[in-house]
Amino acid sequence: MKGEIIMSKKEINRISILEEAINSKITNQEGADTLGVTKRQFRTLKSRYKKEGVKGIVHKSRGKPSNRRIPRELKECAVSIVREKYEDFGPTFAHEKLVENHGISFSVETLRQEMIKEGVWKPKKKKNNSIHPLRERRDGEGELVQVDGSPHAWFEDRAPKCDLLVYIDDATGKLLWLKFVKSESTISYFRATQEYLEIHGRPLSFYVDKHSVFRVNTTKVDSADTKDSNGETQFGRAMSELDIELIFANSAQAKGRVERANLTLQDRLVKEMRLLGISSTEEGDKYLPKFIEIFNRRFAVVPRSKMNVHRPILKEQNLNEILCFKETRVVSKNLTIQYKNKTYQVNLDPGYEYSMRRARVTVIEKMDGEIRVEYRGKKVDCSVIKITKPTKVYDSKTVNKKVDEIKKKKGFQLQFNFLGRKFLLWRKPEISILG
Repeated sequence: MKGEIIMSKKEINRISILEEAINSKITNQEGADTLGVTKRQFRTLKSRYKKEGVKGIVHKSRGKPSNRRIPRELKECAVSIVREKYEDFGPTFAHEKLVENHGISFSVETLRQEMIKEGVWKPKKKKNNSIHPLRERRDGEGELVQVDGSPHAWFEDRAPKCDLLVYIDDATGKLLWLKFVKSESTISYFRATQEYLEIHGRPLSFYVDKHSVFRVNTTKVDSADTKDSNGETQFGRAMSELDIELIFANSAQAKGRVERANLTLQDRLVKEMRLLGISSTEEGDKYLPKFIEIFNRRFAVVPRSKMNVHRPILKEQNLNEILCFKETRVVSKNLTIQYKNKTYQVNLDPGYEYSMRRARVTVIEKMDGEIRVEYRGKKVDCSVIKITKPTKVYDSKTVNKKVDEIKKKKGFQLQFNFLGRKFLLWRKPEISILG
């Protein structure tokens, strides 16, 4: 409305003080102290108030563009670059790339608003998250390391889907190790853990989920193998030998640090590798140490304790002899044992055959595939006498990959409807299936 004057609460409060000063109820110095300004500034306000009235104490820049506003051309240039090179990047990540690669450095919030305005970024709706009890970080590095596998299209359409094994410290939020693997298997965790241990040493504990690699999830303990290992998996047995405690999370939220890290990696790591043209797990593994440095510089925090509690690997702890498969077998009357669909004949000198019947021996399979049999810590000479066709069992995380292989093998090509009936067309028309 014409004649209206917009004032802030601070400016309104100044009127009564200026009135008292004009009526000589208070001195200029007292008025300046009350308003929190200098005596000279107070005299200027007083003079303007006398001359112009209320309008004189309103800030002169109100309603005018800021002198520090960002040029419209620079905003348009930034959005244009984001649209061209970083279209699926979030505002924060896109801002980092603009600063690193293009020298554009206005605030993240300004970029976010411009991206929303131009339709490059769609703001996410706030979720009504469930409330979970807050667990404080551990005091020092190496006390608790959260471990998890993240299946994802890490190389987008440049390479097949795979898993990323993630080791993140609870106290600092540092990524301690990353490794690309085909799937979350015991041997994959053995290899990744060996590399981690050789670099950092032994942590006090690993915080893991209830995946079958880490924990026996069946209530049946009838097999000899389970009894011998006290219900431990091969990975659990290896960690016991290394004096590393396995702690199992009851839910995904319980190990939220590594779960949130997985989401960050699925965003940032994927896009960093896209920009660098990385298209294989081999190239990815070579880049991961550099990415770990970038991630830790950006997200790691200072722990409450400066003490790193990682312990060195002892001389008697040979990782190749610990991070392997160890299973117990009972020698038959015919001096044979079975392991992984193979029958082994125990070769003994004459006269020693009876001593080995019903004996319990340990079959050791190393990560390189070498297999040996030991009895009371000594190697036993064996030879393969029979091989049977294996029946492979797939867990829930690898079954989709197997189905895709079957579809490819069978030559699946097309699915279509005809006269209300569904047809599956295969490579050979004579074996087409009517559904």
